Amino acid sequence: MSNQTSKPNLDIVHNQAAKRFETSIDGQTGYISYQKSADKLVYDHTIVPQQLGGQGVGSALVKHALDYAREQNKKVVPQCSFVASYINKHPEYQDLI
Repeated sequence: MSNQTSKPNLDIVHNQAAKRFETSIDGQTGYISYQKSADKLVYDHTIVPQQLGGQGVGSALVKHALDYAREQNKKVVPQCSFVASYINKHPEYQDLI
């Protein structure tokens, strides 16, 4: 009995060499990349393959990245429009900007 609306249980990995947080499902990798700038993390791209679209993968990656920034006491520069719109919809992350 599978529930189609449940979000995937994502295993999100911090790939420090590539400066991104990534997750792979069925051989497809989605990720959010960043650049470090002094005390800020610039989130510049959120990439989710079409096959993984609509499953909450992008939102899960952004949430993970924002939680990481908070743990590291970094401010966030949401260069990626997806990250900016996620922050707009989740006021608890406004203080990171």
